[in-house]
Amino acid sequence: MSSRFGLNLPDYPWDRLTEFRNRAAEHPDGACDLSIGTPVDPTPQVIQSALSDAGDAHGYPTTAGTDELREAIAWWYQNWHGVSLDPAAEVLPTIGSKEMVAWLPTLLGLRQAGLDVACPSAAYPTYEMGATIAGVDCRRLDAADVAAGASLDGIGLLWINTPGNPTGEVLDTDTLAEVVRRARSAGVVLASDECYGLLNWESESPAPSILNAAGDDHSGVLSVYSMSKQSNLAGYRAAFVTGDSQLIGDLTRSRKHAGMIVPFPVQAAMIAGLRDTAHVIEQKERYRTRRELLRSGLEAYGFRIDHSSAGLYLWSSADVNCWDSLSKLAEIGIIAGPGEFYGEAATDHVRIALTASDERIRAAAQRLHMAAG
Repeated sequence: MSSRFGLNLPDYPWDRLTEFRNRAAEHPDGACDLSIGTPVDPTPQVIQSALSDAGDAHGYPTTAGTDELREAIAWWYQNWHGVSLDPAAEVLPTIGSKEMVAWLPTLLGLRQAGLDVACPSAAYPTYEMGATIAGVDCRRLDAADVAAGASLDGIGLLWINTPGNPTGEVLDTDTLAEVVRRARSAGVVLASDECYGLLNWESESPAPSILNAAGDDHSGVLSVYSMSKQSNLAGYRAAFVTGDSQLIGDLTRSRKHAGMIVPFPVQAAMIAGLRDTAHVIEQKERYRTRRELLRSGLEAYGFRIDHSSAGLYLWSSADVNCWDSLSKLAEIGIIAGPGEFYGEAATDHVRIALTASDERIRAAAQRLHMAAG
């Protein structure tokens, strides 16, 4: 009887790396795990202190977040992107950004509307999984194709990801503006996942937000952002979605019914992290140093680095199947992420994460150089 119940989702893809993890662990100096983009550096003390100070959280928090949190999120967009938001109507905190990615198709009612999801050809698997959970199909469709006139018929939600995971590609404002125009014309909700936006390596400015391209009119547009990367807050599940006031209002109402609420101490920690810019700049410089070391080693070893102009990954290819690359890297004790996880368009790439300690990054770079001869 129990077999009749459950979503029957596929196994979590990262479990397929066990063989490569075991092989890499046999290296005399241990494994250098560059596969998953989870922060390894300490959470800034200003954030830890705010969390601790808010520990007496005996009452229920609000789904919409405190006034102070919504104002801090609006301030963050103004400070980093020059975007003005109404904190009372255009801002909603979420329990990490993955939660929003996975549940947005369901919360938008796409199945009832008979509409599907579209996401980039090389993309974070949760866009497609969110469609599966909602009971709709997912079409692979890149922003450049949409800007060039690709059909949006039958699509209710178009995901874009800039800077992209796994590619690190940054979409320029002109492309984003055309995607906004075409999505609005087709009556499609446009959601932009921007959690790597401040880790822009080719400019001191952040990567453009979809709200920059939308201008003063945010209708039909949502910007999704996570503090995990900029502030080492992956364990806090601290994120937010902003944009179209009607959509934000409906999402807030639905989430109230579902009890999807950011805990009050985490809300207090988010305020501290959003208002403090110094730790963000400091963390970016840590990643910049690691990136330069790894890029040098990967290129010496024979990899080509594609895109990777922002974010926490080096999108690398030796023009062979990703599993062959993973096998060779595992022989020198390095674990990478297989491109196949991100779609058929990515099978000849591996994703190399910058999220390891300085010591492990140096060890990985040294191994790559030594193996290159």
